[in-house]
Amino acid sequence: MTQIIANLAEISDAYDAVFCDLWGCLHNGVAPFPAAVAALQAFRAKGGRVILLTNAPRPKTSIIAQLDAMGVPRDVWDDVVTSGDAAQYAMLTGAVGHRVHFIGAPKDEAFFTDFAADLQAVAAANPPVQRVATKDAEGLVVTGLADDLTETPEDYRATLLLAKTLDLPMLCANPDIIVHMGDKLLYCAGALAKLYEEMGGRALYFGKPHPPIYDLARRRLQALGGAEDARILCIGDGIHTDVQGAIGEGLDALFVTSGIAQDNFGADQHNPDAALLQDWLDDMQLSPTYSIGHLR
Repeated sequence: MTQIIANLAEISDAYDAVFCDLWGCLHNGVAPFPAAVAALQAFRAKGGRVILLTNAPRPKTSIIAQLDAMGVPRDVWDDVVTSGDAAQYAMLTGAVGHRVHFIGAPKDEAFFTDFAADLQAVAAANPPVQRVATKDAEGLVVTGLADDLTETPEDYRATLLLAKTLDLPMLCANPDIIVHMGDKLLYCAGALAKLYEEMGGRALYFGKPHPPIYDLARRRLQALGGAEDARILCIGDGIHTDVQGAIGEGLDALFVTSGIAQDNFGADQHNPDAALLQDWLDDMQLSPTYSIGHLR
């Protein structure tokens, strides 16, 4: 049974590091949540390490620039790990071939050019990735919808049907299905991967809840001094990404109920109804170590 807590400080002494989700926990895509900022600053002030762990399909440099522009203070985090970072390694090493068809937004173009230091050598040691039409491709690279403000996965059905006919594997750089953008819900790459799998296509995932992103997070945490798994806490609002991923990795999880599942736990987003929450978690067949209304 999950333990509902009022703030991170209640349990912070038990942990040396946190892997914290972004959307729905630290910000809403438009602005940071002041209480979440303060909670992570306080954790770091006590000597804790904060790795921001996001299913964003872009390299970490792009996410850092986005956080800066949004006004998230640099003293909130120690490092950033993205699904894009983990997926770039797979793309560079030919997981879906080196001739690929790209589905994504203009903001995701950096996926093909902006590599972290540990990936630059990988890029140099492998054949260049070429972007081609679907009919000429060996695989698909999907970072999201081209215009997530107006499009839905159904707009891509024809492209995905052709790819399925050609038996192209899909590299999904963001397993999330939806995300909050202010008060809107937007589709992510995971929604396209889900539709593709429903058609019988093959999708490969590199973000939460899948192991590659946690392996990368542990490596980058080790460079900061490391922490035993029992002293790492995963924070997030995605039951099938953040919580399922943490459980699969043997890590404790703090589930933020005010995120994408907020309509299931009563009218007061700051204080989830315990009975409603437990019933919902039972339906999900997943049990986070802790739950909290908002990260604070």
